[in-house]
Amino acid sequence: MIGLGTLIDGGFILVGGLAGLAFGRFLTPRIQDTLLKATAVAILFVGLSGALAGMLSLEGGKLAAVNSALVVGSLALGSLIGEVFDLERQLDRFGEWLKYATRSNGDSAFVDAFVSASLSVAVGAMAIVGSIQDGLTGDWTTLALKGAIDALLVCTMTASMGKGCIFSVIPVVLLQGGVTVLAQILNPLMTAAAIANLSTVGSILIFCVGIDLIWGKTFRVANMLPSVVIAMAAALLA
Repeated sequence: MIGLGTLIDGGFILVGGLAGLAFGRFLTPRIQDTLLKATAVAILFVGLSGALAGMLSLEGGKLAAVNSALVVGSLALGSLIGEVFDLERQLDRFGEWLKYATRSNGDSAFVDAFVSASLSVAVGAMAIVGSIQDGLTGDWTTLALKGAIDALLVCTMTASMGKGCIFSVIPVVLLQGGVTVLAQILNPLMTAAAIANLSTVGSILIFCVGIDLIWGKTFRVANMLPSVVIAMAAALLA
């Protein structure tokens, strides 16, 4: 069934979020803070490992830096585009609307929780590659594996940040569902080089999400999202 992978991933996120909401109330603020920071450290290393895999290569028995120009150019140009359209503000506005629609006005952390969780689970190569596999061949296994990881992540974030994290299922379903539907059109564009560039720059954005969770709003990650598109376009032009 085409699209089953996105449904499985979304279901995992809901289950994880509801579990975190159910058990989070029994955790003291100290434990919640520890859980949030532990999750953030995990996000940091997931992002760091993906970024270094794309920026380092073994040449003559020594590590050499590669794709530095790609990373700098993609992040600079992509961030500029994101700032012009202020994507972070648009995501915040959607979070505010969700907060009102779900009658969560008393939850001051709702929007931050929604945005942080959305950027943590919706950005990355697994989401794009898995959606294309699902759309072209009906292979939902990559998205099912992503769903298991997302469930654990959203469960922990919900326990420490609140129910806003659960609604990260919305951008995940919209993004992955859209890519699945458009897979036939996008397939010629998803070369090995494009996927590698997407993974490298996407991993850097995931790393930035982890920094924001530990040290507060340091990066406007949503405004940096066009960097992923720039990185993929660079592979096609090359």
